Amino acid sequence: MMIGLYIAISRGNLVKKIMGVNIFQAAVILFYVSMGKVAGGTAPILMESPDPVLYSNPVPHVLMLTAIVVGVASTALGLALVVRINESYGTVEEDEIVALDRHEDERALAVEAKEEAEGAT
Repeated sequence: MMIGLYIAISRGNLVKKIMGVNIFQAAVILFYVSMGKVAGGTAPILMESPDPVLYSNPVPHVLMLTAIVVGVASTALGLALVVRINESYGTVEEDEIVALDRHEDERALAVEAKEEAEGAT
């Protein structure tokens, strides 16, 4: 779990960040599924035994199936955004994208200041 979190935080490449989040998600899903397992438990189908302790709870497994679907959808959305970012900026490195944005903002401010100075005269 911590490996995925470390990758998501420490890497500058956006694709690597998405893969780190996926590793983190897989670890969380594995944790919840393992917690839903009861040793010696059976499926919660009513039979002769009224003892509820022997039944495995199906809710964590069902919730994790939903989490897997949501994870796949969010991964697809994230990768689609990375493709669009790569088309716009020509890179998927976070530091380079931030530098390009700052440069663009500085240029826009310079143009705005120049237009203001020309308008004042």
